[in-house]
Amino acid sequence: MRPKHIVVIDDDHLILAMANDFLSAAGYQVSTVDSPIFSNHIIYGSNPPDLIIIDYMMPLMNGDHKIKTLKSKSRSRDIPILLMSSKSHAELQLLAAEAGADGIVTKPFTPGNLVQMVRNYL
Repeated sequence: MRPKHIVVIDDDHLILAMANDFLSAAGYQVSTVDSPIFSNHIIYGSNPPDLIIIDYMMPLMNGDHKIKTLKSKSRSRDIPILLMSSKSHAELQLLAAEAGADGIVTKPFTPGNLVQMVRNYL
């Protein structure tokens, strides 16, 4: 059985590296992308993700817009998506609900927090 595939989208390369390290160490296959605009080749490629984690605030396109787009397409609407941000927990929950995200990840995150959130949605 192949490991679960997680896509992490964030414009901060340190966050991408940390998420990759933490999730890879937990046995997941991880793909990282620094822009939601350039993520379609991974999301709709030959190995679609089992879960997507996307940052809220990014240049060119915010995460909430990308989530709405993904949830509107039949090929991606059933993929669990977690909205990630350093905003307060309550504000992030509201933003996630408005965008149609399945859950949230607050920054900064620890390896245990991130892996547990992923496990909760897989």
